[in-house]
Amino acid sequence: MIERKSSGIKYFTVLIGLLRDRQKFLEEIRQGVRLPNKIISLLVCSSIFIAIYGGIIGAYHSWMQALSSAVKLPALYLITLLICLPTLYFANVIFGSRRTFSQHFALVLTAVSATSVLLFSFAPITLFFLITTNNYQFLILLNVFIFALTGFIGVSALYQAMNLVLEQEDEGSKTRKKILQFWLFLYAFVGSQLGWTLRPFFGTPDSVFQLFREREGNFYLSVIQAISYLLGFRS
Repeated sequence: MIERKSSGIKYFTVLIGLLRDRQKFLEEIRQGVRLPNKIISLLVCSSIFIAIYGGIIGAYHSWMQALSSAVKLPALYLITLLICLPTLYFANVIFGSRRTFSQHFALVLTAVSATSVLLFSFAPITLFFLITTNNYQFLILLNVFIFALTGFIGVSALYQAMNLVLEQEDEGSKTRKKILQFWLFLYAFVGSQLGWTLRPFFGTPDSVFQLFREREGNFYLSVIQAISYLLGFRS
């Protein structure tokens, strides 16, 4: 029992190290220092924070939806990473990068971890609106905004981290920057569509619990419809 608590503390110590001294943390990734420990720690901590947020938004519908969302939301971030990471790694290798797959994995996890911490920080605000309002469309748009904001900050952090770690490799550096910019758009697009595929995370009010819904429409059309309902253009 004591060993498990000690391991948990070590995981969060790594995350705190990233948050407090990001420059040093990235330099250690560049040098390949304790990469397995960093990867496991960031995976565990980010999954816990994202799961907590998922459980909160799922509680709007039922305890079953809360449990489902607590599992599906971390899975969304991890699966998106696993789908997109090979593209970034092999494209960088082709254009001269000497960084390993583990280093790329750790770098992307720093962005996911930053996003997870921000989501966790927004959890009290989301919980407040879940308790004080029954407007489903408003809650959907609120969370679209929160996910977009935290995702943008995470992506920005990843862009800066990649440039910092890879800038010392002169060969193909300009091409790799363009690849990274394209990859960030790809990552956001895949993540939003995968999120649509794994829905619901909230659950429509007065509806029966569903683990997954039928694949129809898309994420962007749903956001437009929610805005229309909120502004009174549709009823």
